[in-house]
Amino acid sequence: MKNIITQFSRIFVGILFIISGLIKLNDPVGFSYKLTEYFSEAVFNMPFLAPFALGLAIFLVILEVVLGVALLVGYKTKPTIWSLLVLIVLFTFLTFYSAYFDVVKDCGCFGDALHLTPWESFTKDVVLLFFILVLFFNQKLIKPLCSTPQTNFAVYLSVVLCAFMAVWVLNHNPIKDFRPYKVGTNIEKGMEIPEGAPKSVVEMIFIYKVKGVNKEFTEKDLMNIPEGATFVDRKDKVITEGYVPPIHDFTMTKDGSDYKEELLKEPKLLVFVTYDLTLSNPDGMKKLEKLNADAKSKGYKVIGMTASADEIIAKAKKQYGLNIDFYFCDAIALKTIERSNPGVVVIENGTITQKVHYNDIDDLKL
Repeated sequence: MKNIITQFSRIFVGILFIISGLIKLNDPVGFSYKLTEYFSEAVFNMPFLAPFALGLAIFLVILEVVLGVALLVGYKTKPTIWSLLVLIVLFTFLTFYSAYFDVVKDCGCFGDALHLTPWESFTKDVVLLFFILVLFFNQKLIKPLCSTPQTNFAVYLSVVLCAFMAVWVLNHNPIKDFRPYKVGTNIEKGMEIPEGAPKSVVEMIFIYKVKGVNKEFTEKDLMNIPEGATFVDRKDKVITEGYVPPIHDFTMTKDGSDYKEELLKEPKLLVFVTYDLTLSNPDGMKKLEKLNADAKSKGYKVIGMTASADEIIAKAKKQYGLNIDFYFCDAIALKTIERSNPGVVVIENGTITQKVHYNDIDDLKL
């Protein structure tokens, strides 16, 4: 019985680590955004680690896959299981912290392929921790599946293939797009809330200064606010989260007006997506004006979308000779639309028909 449980744990943990790692390896930039969220001042207050988020993301996802392969084939059992234990303890701490303090809504364990709530993520990690502890205390029962040279070859090959995959997706787009803005998505439909969908329950909290100290009061407490208290602020506390459509933060704002309804009716719309023009790849930016001229000659309306300030937009337009209008959209939404910076998206009557990395502009079919 002990051997059966151990072998089941070996297969379960190995396969889950490989699947989880491959999903994130398909989109390491997306996982790096999640790590940056953990490094922010609102969570662990380690912003100095943000510049290393992408490198750390790639290392962690490759490590996940390789450890899963190593466990399945029986490669160096002791260091493999120790590494798995350290990783799962780290992940369990992160997911518990996220859930208990409600600071990160989605841990990113399975990228955009499967969204788990913080407590679901924590539960998943506790289950994994249990099975890894089974392996830890029964290491002698884990034998290599084949000879040492074959086992070594399987692990080394997994490292090489993972590294190749990481380089590929960083220089192109994710092999499989799980995001709300994948090709074929109608943006307007993605923003719709179905009839009868559950609505959020929100409680208004009023903040008053009482004897020099800020205190919170609910609507029920308003009649009991002490004399001399002064109003400071009001905030909304979400009691129950309602239905949130897949696309909920998409805007095309210019000069204080949102033009998305008008622009999403365009039969031929080409969009240059760059969430931050100060971080855009210079070689990619240099390709945009030529594409702009080609697209306009074929009847396309060409625009840019960014979260950058007006002065930065003006500087970029001058630097790269861009003759287009830029519209504002939240940086998080733009990072979700297109991972490359810049990226190109083709929209026809509100439906995304093509998306390319700046390295693949020549593949556009206009």
